[in-house]
Amino acid sequence: MDYFAGQVAERYDATLGDRGDPVVVGATVDFLVELAREGAALELGIGTGRIAVPLAAQGVRVHGIDLSPDMVAQLRAKPGGGEIPVTIGDFSSTRVGETFSLAYLVFNTINNLTTQDAQVVCFESVASQLEPGGCFVIEVGVPSGEPLRVFALSETHVGVDEYDAATQRLVSHHFSLVDGLWERLSIPFRSVSPSELDLMARLAGMRLRERWSGWTREPFTAESRRHVSVWEKP
Repeated sequence: MDYFAGQVAERYDATLGDRGDPVVVGATVDFLVELAREGAALELGIGTGRIAVPLAAQGVRVHGIDLSPDMVAQLRAKPGGGEIPVTIGDFSSTRVGETFSLAYLVFNTINNLTTQDAQVVCFESVASQLEPGGCFVIEVGVPSGEPLRVFALSETHVGVDEYDAATQRLVSHHFSLVDGLWERLSIPFRSVSPSELDLMARLAGMRLRERWSGWTREPFTAESRRHVSVWEKP
């Protein structure tokens, strides 16, 4: 199901919060440029091109995969966005017929795959499209264990995560004030721990290269609420 169709896609960039901050975007792009090693990059869940457009502007050849034509339409409307090739499909299993030095999933997008099987398939698909020595990068939150957590609170947007530790099911509820009326959007996810991701990578023939709590390589600790992990294909 495409949870990002229509007005969700149209408003998406306006709801990014800190993730839309040029400083955050710049740090993300710098991190990825270094790993691309002058090769091509594959973005899974390319969306509106928040990262792909500035990454391509740095000279990295980017190819995207996304399930939502409406999100890709927003990408196409941006300067440079029309030049980025995008394959419409399920990023867990779609293969684009070429290999890359880098593949990446940012902003919790791995959680959009709501089963363990789909997440495992995603790692296998990425590994098959990476060149030897290529890297797979994921940015995702660390499961908090809290049944309910408010992750956004403003006069026009309230975000609440509902988490079931027994099933690892996570539902993000967004309440947005639009034209004087409150609208609700609930999106299902599957939360996944760093160690489970490491095992998925190992099953796909990759190994952990580095893990940080942010794009500027802050140390990952027991207090970290998210991680940026890099797995390498030998």
